[in-house]
Amino acid sequence: MLNILYLINYAGKAGTEKYVYNLAKTFDGKKAKCFFAYNEEGLLSEQIKELKIPCVKIPMKGPFDLAAAKKISDYCNVNNIDVIHTQYPRENYIAILSKLFGCRARVIYTCHLTYYPPKIWNFTNKIMMRRDDRIIAVCNCGKRILCEIGAPENKIDVIFNGIDTPQRGEKNDKIKKELGLSEDTFVITTLARHNKEKGLPYLVRSMKRLSEKTDMPFACIIAGDGPLFEETKQCIKDCGAENYVFALGFRRDTDDILSGSDIFVNSASGNEALSFAILEAMGHALPVIATDIGGNPDIVNPENSCGELVPYGDEEKMADAVLRMMNDKDYYQKCSDGAFKAVSTVFNLPKLLNDTFKEYIF
Repeated sequence: MLNILYLINYAGKAGTEKYVYNLAKTFDGKKAKCFFAYNEEGLLSEQIKELKIPCVKIPMKGPFDLAAAKKISDYCNVNNIDVIHTQYPRENYIAILSKLFGCRARVIYTCHLTYYPPKIWNFTNKIMMRRDDRIIAVCNCGKRILCEIGAPENKIDVIFNGIDTPQRGEKNDKIKKELGLSEDTFVITTLARHNKEKGLPYLVRSMKRLSEKTDMPFACIIAGDGPLFEETKQCIKDCGAENYVFALGFRRDTDDILSGSDIFVNSASGNEALSFAILEAMGHALPVIATDIGGNPDIVNPENSCGELVPYGDEEKMADAVLRMMNDKDYYQKCSDGAFKAVSTVFNLPKLLNDTFKEYIF
């Protein structure tokens, strides 16, 4: 049985944290004994502790923090760690540096990023990522960027994110009742943090454009928190969209929200790897409209027939794509069926787990 240390800087509540949680929860006590180390506490560290997985807080001040590298090396050697699985460049560099202090564990790095780092990092990336034992990219865009910034292609495998194989459930009207929406309201939902990379002002403006194209009742729900939450609310107000765009903040009842929705939208403008939020929506058989950013084309494409890609920033095309879903029932049903099929066969958790464990023992 392998001893695996999951190492992450911020143990928050985004997609990467879901990825780590699924791996640790599934492998611990079955294929491996799992350990968890982090720098900043958050929802993930709470969840891991609830699983009774050993946790340790290790300050990581930056990617070249030798004190952190020494602590990780000592922790790994005491606990006979076989694999350190890192998630972002900071902890990946530190895990590699831990080998300077005698750490014997293999380092597996999962890249959740789909943007180009500052050029000054290209030199260090070429040096450091060649010392990773294996590298996982969660989308094809991620792999392409990794190769361009110096990672050795022969060490990289693309392993798509995945969720538990869903059971197609019944719709519910909890969210409609909460917001006072009529039964015939077409519900458009996104689950996203309020930051620049999620493009939420663009989504709000697109909904304003949609309101000018149709008299059908609709509502756009934005569930999530983040540093730009108040800016999003101001954008809604500036667009005069308070009656049909609702910024709800962080919610734990996202399954209920998705069950009460008709389609899912992803308005990402920047870093977007392979969105767990999109996959979760597809598990509810929701068609998807997404920007052509990062890993979105790996999900929304003709092969999967689950929705439509639109260019980021084009409010007209976003509005038209939603309007087509509202008006064309046959097209809507085709995309709904395609979404559920794709998440059941291509983006499922058992495949993610199996392919990832192969990297551990490569």
